[in-house]
Amino acid sequence: MTTLASGTDTLTRDALTVLQPGFPGTTAPDWLLRRLGEGLASVGLFGRNIASPEQLTALTAQLRAERDDVLVAIDEEGGDVTRLEVRTGSSFPGNHALGAVDDPDLTREVAYELGRRLAECGVNLNWAPSADVNSNPANPVIGVRSFGADPGLVARHTAAYVTGLQSAGVAACTKHFPGHGDTAVDSHHALPRIDVPADALAERELIPFLAAIGAGTRAIMSAHILVPALDPIRPATLSRPVLTDLLRRDLGYQGLIVTDGMEMQAIAATYGIERGSVLAIAAGADAICVGGGLADDATVRRLRDALITAVRTGELPEERLADAAERVRALARWTGAAPEHTGGARPDVGLLAARRALGVTGAGTFTPLTEPPYVAALTPVANIAVGDETPWGLAPELARILPGTMTGSFTGEDAGRAALAAAGERRIVAVLRDEHRHPWMTAALDTLLTARPDTIVVEMGVPQASPRGALHIATHGAARVCGRAAAEIIAGK
Repeated sequence: MTTLASGTDTLTRDALTVLQPGFPGTTAPDWLLRRLGEGLASVGLFGRNIASPEQLTALTAQLRAERDDVLVAIDEEGGDVTRLEVRTGSSFPGNHALGAVDDPDLTREVAYELGRRLAECGVNLNWAPSADVNSNPANPVIGVRSFGADPGLVARHTAAYVTGLQSAGVAACTKHFPGHGDTAVDSHHALPRIDVPADALAERELIPFLAAIGAGTRAIMSAHILVPALDPIRPATLSRPVLTDLLRRDLGYQGLIVTDGMEMQAIAATYGIERGSVLAIAAGADAICVGGGLADDATVRRLRDALITAVRTGELPEERLADAAERVRALARWTGAAPEHTGGARPDVGLLAARRALGVTGAGTFTPLTEPPYVAALTPVANIAVGDETPWGLAPELARILPGTMTGSFTGEDAGRAALAAAGERRIVAVLRDEHRHPWMTAALDTLLTARPDTIVVEMGVPQASPRGALHIATHGAARVCGRAAAEIIAGK
């Protein structure tokens, strides 16, 4: 049952209410439980907090024993960005695979099943889906997290995803407003800038967010990007013209506005997390996401105190903070009243979707393998959103079908020669992600195909480069289930 500590004043409660912090470990620390009693209304979960569905269920029950209406948020996109299956890889293909199939009913079903599993574990807010239009092929952080490069396609699948997720009782948080697709910089590392006219934004970036609003998305996440056509000074997360004038007034959105992680360098290295949080709430944000990198009580206290001080000095209107806190509580009420749904999706819908998403070139002359091959993974550096703790590729899935399959990871200028040496006489399966963004990867593949023309190529990123190899498979994502679907084709299963 919710209990607020006596003596906690309204201003302090509101300042705590708008925070969405993280924490270390697989059980809730004492400081977090104490803050829940003082007014903290949301908690963010990351891969480090999850060991199994059973453990996650116990953790969310522990949180609700302290505050029964707590919002438990997670960054579970399926595909490459998974927290439920952070150590094994996801059972669901990500957005780019669903966009490649282009069946909104399938997207709705996948999102529903993912939501059902989240709800079963006690999670009621998902920082997904990504509604970004991946219009820049060089984008280092969105890529396969996007449904595609066409605004109409992204819009219909964003709406389907929101509908499916929320029909399972889990609030969707559509991201990254006003659109992170046309960037060549990862906002985890620096502040990206999008130099396009406002009318171009309206015709491209904003279309999927309008669809999400039409589908009733309960939350929208802001992007740490500078869009001079909207605000030449401040990034979207800190911009009143973006959050209040555009999102609230022009687009008519009345749900919760959540910031992207405030410890990301686009904010932390420019404004700092305390000032950034004050500016975000003043601009129109309602909830401050922090905890991917900063996950301790000191961070909560710093942000709480910064908000309180800003109100007391007149920098932040008290009614704006109160309004933000009430929007958080309103979402908590929605999740508490959301009906429980059973059935409606096939447990294996993730695999079925991954199979449908495959793009196969050269199948007409290809003979499936019967002997265990050598899987050469041409491995780029993972972006922070994906993380490097989640395995990717298809070697484990291929080894299940063809026992004795061997594998190695290769990077850099000598990757091709090193892979040839390691493979020996075995048939080579080259697995890569986003060849078009990595010249060393193209050179490695040139080396492999020159020496071994029968090499099989599996592209698990955005398939921009021309297909080549004895067989070329585009999975449109690197989730475990995508690897299984590709392995079935290679082994003729």
